Amino acid sequence: MALEKTFNAAEAESRIYADWETKGAFKAGANAQRDEHFSVMIPPPNVTGSLHMGHAFNNTLQDILVRWHRMQGFDTLWQPGQDHAGIATQMVVERELAATGQPGRRELGREAFTAKVWEQKQKSGGTIIDQLRRLGASCDWSRNAFTMSGAPGAPEGEEGNFHDAVIKVFVDMYNKGLIYRGKRLVNWDPHFETAISDLEVESTEVDGHMWHFKYPLAGGETYTYVEKDEDGNTLFEETRDYISIATTRPETMLGDGAVAVHPSDERYASIVGKLCEIPVGPKEQRRLIPIITDEYPDKNFGSGAVKITGAHDFNDYGVAKRNGIPLYALMETQGRMRADGLPYDQAAARAQAIADGSEAAPEDATEINLVPDAYRGLDRFEARKRVVEDVTAEGLAVMTEATDPRLGRAAKKAPVEPGEGGEMRTEEENLVPLVEAKKIMQPFGDRSKVVIEPMLTDQWFVATDKIVQPAIDAVRSGEVTILPEQDRKVYFHWLENIEPWCISRQLWWGHQIPVWYGPKKKDGSYDYRESETFCASSEAEAAKLAQSFYGEHVTIGVEPESTREPYDPNSVVVELRRDPDVLDTWFSSGLWPIGTLGWPEQTAELEKYFPTSVLVTGFDIIFFWVARMMMTGLHFMGKEPFSDVYIHALVRDEKGAKMSKTKGNVIDPIVLIDEYGADALRFTLAAMAAQGRDIKLATARVEGYRNFATKLWNAARFAEHYECKRVEGFDPTNAKETLNRWIATETTRAATAVTGAIEAYRFNDAAAALYRFTWNLYCDWYLEFSKPVLNGEDGPAKTETRATVAWVLDRIISLLHPFMPFLTEELWAREGDEGRTALMLNAWPELGFEDSDAADEINWLIETISAVRSVRSEMNVPAGAMIELAVSGAAFTTAARLQSHNVLIRRLARAESLTLAHAPRAGALQIVVGEATFSMPLEGVIDIDAERARLEREIDKIAKDVGKIEAKLANEKFMAKAPEEVIEEQRERLAEAAALKAKTEAALARLEPAA
Repeated sequence: MALEKTFNAAEAESRIYADWETKGAFKAGANAQRDEHFSVMIPPPNVTGSLHMGHAFNNTLQDILVRWHRMQGFDTLWQPGQDHAGIATQMVVERELAATGQPGRRELGREAFTAKVWEQKQKSGGTIIDQLRRLGASCDWSRNAFTMSGAPGAPEGEEGNFHDAVIKVFVDMYNKGLIYRGKRLVNWDPHFETAISDLEVESTEVDGHMWHFKYPLAGGETYTYVEKDEDGNTLFEETRDYISIATTRPETMLGDGAVAVHPSDERYASIVGKLCEIPVGPKEQRRLIPIITDEYPDKNFGSGAVKITGAHDFNDYGVAKRNGIPLYALMETQGRMRADGLPYDQAAARAQAIADGSEAAPEDATEINLVPDAYRGLDRFEARKRVVEDVTAEGLAVMTEATDPRLGRAAKKAPVEPGEGGEMRTEEENLVPLVEAKKIMQPFGDRSKVVIEPMLTDQWFVATDKIVQPAIDAVRSGEVTILPEQDRKVYFHWLENIEPWCISRQLWWGHQIPVWYGPKKKDGSYDYRESETFCASSEAEAAKLAQSFYGEHVTIGVEPESTREPYDPNSVVVELRRDPDVLDTWFSSGLWPIGTLGWPEQTAELEKYFPTSVLVTGFDIIFFWVARMMMTGLHFMGKEPFSDVYIHALVRDEKGAKMSKTKGNVIDPIVLIDEYGADALRFTLAAMAAQGRDIKLATARVEGYRNFATKLWNAARFAEHYECKRVEGFDPTNAKETLNRWIATETTRAATAVTGAIEAYRFNDAAAALYRFTWNLYCDWYLEFSKPVLNGEDGPAKTETRATVAWVLDRIISLLHPFMPFLTEELWAREGDEGRTALMLNAWPELGFEDSDAADEINWLIETISAVRSVRSEMNVPAGAMIELAVSGAAFTTAARLQSHNVLIRRLARAESLTLAHAPRAGALQIVVGEATFSMPLEGVIDIDAERARLEREIDKIAKDVGKIEAKLANEKFMAKAPEEVIEEQRERLAEAAALKAKTEAALARLEPAA
């Protein structure tokens, strides 16, 4: 069947993909012809997610590597799968329940709710798989994995042992002391009421305020406050009975444990060690806190004094831990001010005793609730409003002039008017509270969109400092390579400053923590207010541990009982209660390279494909996923989970802005596939995948590479038209024609360049080499040069050229296949070859043909024609105008080439004549190619004076544009306020304008008469 006029991607892609699957082309080991294996683990997308541009980019790069290795005969596995995505999936289901009027999560109960989640997984879990198929991903779908497979309650079809692997790892690490429960500060989402990871926090710049308050010194003490300049000259001096602090979160003042200043800050040296009063709460129970020194405060920022609220700020937490300051928690799980714990008067008294030193600071200060009765139960933002009002009403707000620009829009623009009776207001009456209007970075939950609260809670942690060193050593030694280099530095920064990893989440969807609690065994009785802990892989195993601990006379039950009175030890039933939390999704995904291969069972796949070959992933999860897989793999397998890590950058919009639904600049890959085909999108992403550089994706780029696909399709139709068919056993080594030996040489060079670039993960270089060779050398030049032969009467030359056209086309198709799999597979099975082995299972071109003489000759021919064409274009020579060309200074080889290719040069350069001359012609425009000079007289062809004037105007216009951009980039205000993508766009425009200016100036110089 002859090729259609155009390639119908919409029809062909689904047909071709189905054929690949029918042939088992994606299965592990397909086309294996060597002992070496190549395995890749797909970064598992969320099970309820859909394909976004980051997925498309990531999976395109993986598929290029996988298809390339499969064609090379490696025993190849691309392991697919999905992540259960705890918080994201639970959110989807809760929203679905609400939208359909069904009972909520708490009404349903845990078991019924998780059953609903499984239903949702089965309903929408295949969406992203189908979309990856649309992209052309050649995963072994028969091995599709899921991070919750085999979990309790999993329905039929969700069998597997990934859950077993997760539980085994937790129990093993717990027993080794590598997992523990503790109270630490975490990111807390008040909407979902769970801890979340840093990756799930979006820090966004918002309009905020900074309130300035006075903390009075205890007992009315005073000190001399002195401000000095850099040279030590006194700028300001006054007697103060307070220390000034500034805060963006006044509601947290209630939990302050100290005020900190820098050790070198002379302004406060005389009051360090003294006490100051928190200016809020009932006056009779107003707390005193110490003034301490710490390296954290910046003495050049604000007042230089920082309130320390260790239970509600990550920086403060560090200061508090270093200085033994108690951590007073103020909020409950929904972000309201606490109403539990001790009555306020008792809590304040205990806190004061701790500050005075008469009572030791407790390890856990949760019982001490320092929220005054007036604020208990209030939403945190309502409490903020009330605290500000109360402090201000008491006269403890720092005051400033009403015209102070720090007040932002609230600042008065004119002097304060006289009072109602006409009398002028006093200076004191002209003062207002200092509330700075300023931009602040606010943390929001990426799913809930609510403000995240640093919260002191009981959580489970991995003692990562005990297992991190092998992961550092593996990269430092070169056992694992991370590309590009800048991301290697990010990896080391994270791991060398590692903190304990919070692995518990207060959710229901996920791997429930395998820990059961029993009552504390005390003096022959059992107290349910305190717990004994039993970590086991199952409820039955936990019961055995408990039986052994409590003794044979005790009956063990498992019920969700949380409190019990002590029992008679001779007739007791001990109830075990399972920890309700689930494990962080990153904990289970950290086992991805081994769990997907059947571990903890020692499977054949684990033996063959682990360690995996390369991990392709985004820079934002270097720590959250890459580092944790490294730590887990080395700890449990004694091996690095992969040898190479390729970190790709972000896909942004065409202006360089991060894609977001809020901005409305999200580009849907499926929409692009529908319009332009998967091949065009894939090639675009590969062509722009420069290491360490974000992609600025514009639809026009995809359209451009769709045109590239069309160019290749038309080349195949050209071959079909001229009956250029495959010749079995054809060897270009035996070719006689210089043209054919040249293209065979360039084919080898292209194959070498593409292979080397893919090996080095330089996908953009590989794509560029393919584009240049296919479009420029093969389609534009070789096929054009071959027309006279294919239309001529020289039988042997025509036969050889037909075979060469087909031979090179096959190599192009093979080299392009990893990048553009659908189009190339369709062309591979062109007329008469429908039954051939699939291209993706065919051999990768490994060529060695080289004829440098033929290559030099034809490349000289191309350079010559291109140079003449370029100058014609620059000089606005009409396309139909025939010009004279005279060549001087030509060496013997060049002269011979001019004679041999005279007809081609004249036809393609639109030259009326091509002659040899002793010297360049006077007044003619000159073009230098190698040692020869081509003279092109333009008198009478164009209006030289008009052309000179046009070029001068163009240069002037470009110079003005360059000046405007340079001025903008030199503007400090613009550079400080403009988004990075806007600045980068201006820099790119400057580079483009400068290049255009240089090119236009060169064109003008050509018109100047020779000296």
